[in-house]
Amino acid sequence: MVTVVAFDVNETLLDLSALDQPFQQAFGDAALRPLWFAQMLQLSFVGGLTGEYVDFTTAQHAALRMLAERMGTTLSDAQATAIVDGMSTLPPHPEVPAALARLRGTTLRVAALTNSVQAVAEAQLTHAGLRDLFDDVLSADAVRRLKPAPEPYLAVAERFGVATSGVRLVAAHAWDVSGALAAGCRAALVRRPGVVASPLGRQPDIVGATLTEVVDQILAAQPGGGLTGS
Repeated sequence: MVTVVAFDVNETLLDLSALDQPFQQAFGDAALRPLWFAQMLQLSFVGGLTGEYVDFTTAQHAALRMLAERMGTTLSDAQATAIVDGMSTLPPHPEVPAALARLRGTTLRVAALTNSVQAVAEAQLTHAGLRDLFDDVLSADAVRRLKPAPEPYLAVAERFGVATSGVRLVAAHAWDVSGALAAGCRAALVRRPGVVASPLGRQPDIVGATLTEVVDQILAAQPGGGLTGS
C-alpha cells in the first residue's frame, strides 16, 4: 500500500512559463525556453550515463551557453544568471496549492523529490507558498544521481522507512514516471499540455490532466480515502 507520495517540482508543481519574459529579452524568442529545458535534461542525463555527475544548476547554465551558440546569440553573464535565478521564483500552477492541501490530514506522507539542488528546491517551494505542505524536501543532488536513476526514488523510501512499493511518484514527465516505476515505486502522470505517457515499459496506474485529478485518484485508491484514523 502506498504511504508516501513524492512530487516532482519543476513543471509538475511550478510553472516554467514565468521564464518566457527573460528568454524573450535574452534571445528574442520565448519559444526557446522548452528547447533550453530539454538541452539541460540531456546534459544531466549524459552526466549520469557517463558517470560524470552534473548538478542541475550547472546543467542549466551550460544549456544556455549551448543554446546561445546554436542560435548565434551573444548571451551575457547577467542574462544567463537572470534565467537560472528565475528557477527559484517560479509560481505554482493554479490548482497546485489546493490539491496539495487536500493531502494534509490524511494518512499519507508527502514529499518533494526534485533534481534541483537542495537550496534551490527549498527556495522554490518557499517562494511558491508550498513548503509547509510537505513533510520533507529531497534533492537528487544529495545522492549525486539525478532522476530517472533509481537512487533518488530509493532515497525517498529510505527517508520514510518504507519499501519502494510504498512510494508513489507524481510527475509531469514520462521519463520521471518511468524511472520511478523501474525503481519499484508506483507512479502518477500529470498530463499537462503536451505531456504524453511513454508507450514503452511499465505504465502509471494514475493519469490526470491536472494535479487535482491526480490527487482525486490517489485519495480514492487509499483505504477510507486516506483519512486519519480510518
